[in-house]
Amino acid sequence: MSEKIEKMVEAARLYYQMDYSQQDIARLLGVSRPTVSRFLQQAKTEGIVQITIHDPQENHDRICRRLEETFGLNRVIVVSTPSHDDAVVKKYIGEAAAAHLYEIVKAGDTIAVTWGTTLYEVAQRLPMKSVKDVRVVQLNGGLSYSETNTYASEIVHLFGGAFNTPPHLLPLPAIVDEPFVRRAIEADRHISKILEIGREANIAVFTVGVPTVDSVLVQAQYLRPEELETVHRAGKGDICSRFIDIDGDICNEELDARTIGIRLEELRSKEHSILVAGGIKKVEAMYAAMRGGYPNTVVTDSFTARQLLEIVG
Repeated sequence: MSEKIEKMVEAARLYYQMDYSQQDIARLLGVSRPTVSRFLQQAKTEGIVQITIHDPQENHDRICRRLEETFGLNRVIVVSTPSHDDAVVKKYIGEAAAAHLYEIVKAGDTIAVTWGTTLYEVAQRLPMKSVKDVRVVQLNGGLSYSETNTYASEIVHLFGGAFNTPPHLLPLPAIVDEPFVRRAIEADRHISKILEIGREANIAVFTVGVPTVDSVLVQAQYLRPEELETVHRAGKGDICSRFIDIDGDICNEELDARTIGIRLEELRSKEHSILVAGGIKKVEAMYAAMRGGYPNTVVTDSFTARQLLEIVG
């Protein structure tokens, strides 16, 4: 290696790896500062130095496009999070979902929301927007007993406050004991009106649950032993308290017949059907929801998005 090339490589190491100034490099190598500048330029021209710029947003855009194309989605929003901790992920995707809602909600819209800690993060971060004639309604029944706060009432009230409208609550259990009980409840004219508003909503915001032993629906003992067995064996998640398999199909029809709230196929017809979810525990449930075609918009974190792409290969 010639002396000139040796000095060029050394100049490049000092400048790009050790953050020396060109003036300091000139003094160390016994050359002029313009000579150092020429060394650095030539090092790039000859491929001795190769500069790669990693734009995280560009990478996110690529992931979003792949997910949109794979699952036929209108829009995917992917955010970076400082850790994979569930609580942190929920805060970041909650903020992104709130910003998206602020962007799309317009006068005359009806927004239907489900409950849970993820949706509570969205609700807490919703900025107020001055729009007329917006309605907010609860998508599905809640829990009559749970040691875990589902924030059902808080969520609809926070949504209502953000868009300056009184919310329509559905103060009922998510699942009742018998199908005829569900039919009788849904036939009540007041309940029927709220359910109809949910069906008419052009915007639906929901998340997915996971049928593990710590699921609030499982802990609430809504599921009979045989239903619990089916859900643990074939269920990958729940949307609006309705359990689905890996293909997004209802995994137990008897249980579904006892569930109060919007039917999943009705989500497919929404102008904006927004799934907000993230974290390693939610990957299969999100995949199942997208396989079922229920959301047309997904808000998630970058780690979860990559895991979803790994599933599809």
